[in-house]
Amino acid sequence: MIQIDKLTAIKNLSITSRVLEPDGEIPKKYTCDGLNVSPPLDIAFIPQQTVSLAVVMVDPDAPISTWTHWLVWNLPVAHQIRENTYLGKNGINDFSKHFYCGPCPMSGHHHYVFKVYALDKTFQLSLKTKRYDFEKAISGHVLAYGELTALYGRKVNL
Repeated sequence: MIQIDKLTAIKNLSITSRVLEPDGEIPKKYTCDGLNVSPPLDIAFIPQQTVSLAVVMVDPDAPISTWTHWLVWNLPVAHQIRENTYLGKNGINDFSKHFYCGPCPMSGHHHYVFKVYALDKTFQLSLKTKRYDFEKAISGHVLAYGELTALYGRKVNL
């Protein structure tokens, strides 16, 4: 796993969104209870030498282990990733899907972390790539990194 906090040469990206407040509630539209589309993300302080962007969205509060909801790489360098984007290459999330799968906790509030990487190259990875292998592949190629954490909760009556 890539240890971003230990790589002192990495600059910080600023990740914001017009629909997500830091540690605020994720609107239903971007969850399994709504349209289940990826939210827009705004990125500032992208290094000039950036060749591609990548996004990983995880739920560190999942009961088994950190759960991957979204894994996309080779996004074009831009200051905004649009809502419901179909750009880039999608790896396999922990739902065994090749696309964004929004928050859908069985109960309680969970944290959802949108991690954005500015990379010095594009990657020719298999579409079967999972988060662990992706993080190994980008190690040494991360120019800058940032994240945005938001919350979503629900109570499902079983």
